Amino acid sequence: MSKTPSYWNKAKKYLSQKDKTMSSLIKKYKSPSETVLTSRKDVFFSLCKSIIGQQISIAAANSVFLKFKKKCKNKINPKTVSKLSTIQLKSCGLSRQKVKGIKSLSQKILSKDFNPRLISKMSDEDAIIYLSQLRQIGRWSAEMILLFTYNRPNIWPIQDIGLLRAISKNFNKKYLPPESYVKYLNKKFSPYCSVATWYLWRSIDPEPIQY
Repeated sequence: MSKTPSYWNKAKKYLSQKDKTMSSLIKKYKSPSETVLTSRKDVFFSLCKSIIGQQISIAAANSVFLKFKKKCKNKINPKTVSKLSTIQLKSCGLSRQKVKGIKSLSQKILSKDFNPRLISKMSDEDAIIYLSQLRQIGRWSAEMILLFTYNRPNIWPIQDIGLLRAISKNFNKKYLPPESYVKYLNKKFSPYCSVATWYLWRSIDPEPIQY
């Protein structure tokens, strides 16, 4: 894992000044117990983890991922994965669609049809569109990659159930919170929506997820 993003402390100060609720969340989850956003800087690993975790619980996703990692002999890279058969991948607990997604991803990286290095030069929206062209990767998965792997500072994943639940809980809104209110917070917390998202997540699940 790499170190905390360079903007983190500046973002905490900015959000604390902007919003009382964010200020209290940031104080509540401060050091020494504070867990902050870090990154493996390994987009293939993160994309595999994102595909595996789709539409299943965190516990189930972790269980399947450990089996997948073992099957890869701890070497999760396109070359290793491309050599695994459909039967071997399905034996980890992966659905047929997820197997196709992971195999397609490894083939596209090996053939250079998909080049992760281009993403760092793209805007958030262009990167989301580029990532979404991959099989089994939609907007939410692409946003998770930008937040967790590339540590982009201003990701506001409005399709994320956890974020919507946290907004409802912390800002006394019904669930689902009104779209207009979610947009209002997006504007209020920019350019540090990723950090706001992180602390809102903490308020409903102190155990951080990592892709």
